[in-house]
Amino acid sequence: MLRAETPSVDTYLRLRVESGLSARTVEAARVGLPNTWHAVTVRAGNSDGSEGEAVAMGRVVGDGGCVFQIVDICVLPAHQGQGLGKRIMAALVGELERRAPQGAYVSLIADGDARFLYEKFGFRPTAPESIGMHRRT
Repeated sequence: MLRAETPSVDTYLRLRVESGLSARTVEAARVGLPNTWHAVTVRAGNSDGSEGEAVAMGRVVGDGGCVFQIVDICVLPAHQGQGLGKRIMAALVGELERRAPQGAYVSLIADGDARFLYEKFGFRPTAPESIGMHRRT
C-alpha cells in the first residue's frame, strides 16, 4: 500500500542501505527528514490484510516554490520489478503538479538504468547545457 508519509528515521536508514543506496547517519536523517516537502512510503501487505513493513519510498525536497529535487527513490530488492518505482514516481510527480508553482525547477540524479523510469515522467538529461555536480561535506 502506497501512502503519503515521510518514513521514520529507522525506516529511512534501513530502506536506503537494503536497497543499495549509500548509508546516512542517524543525525543527518533526524535533521533532514522533517524538511521533506512530500514523501511516499510503500508497505507490504500481510496475509491478514494489514499493512506490513515499509519496502519502498521516495521523497521530494526543496524550497517549496522555486526548486525541488526528487530523492531517495528506493525499492527493496525482493520487491523490485513489480512497478513500485513507477507508482512512487507517479505519486511524487502528481503532487508536484498539484502544489508546486508553475515554472518551478524539478531535478533528480538518475543512477544507472533508473533514467529510463524517470524519462517516462518527462525528465531529460541536462547536458550539454548544464552538468550535474556534487560535493560531500
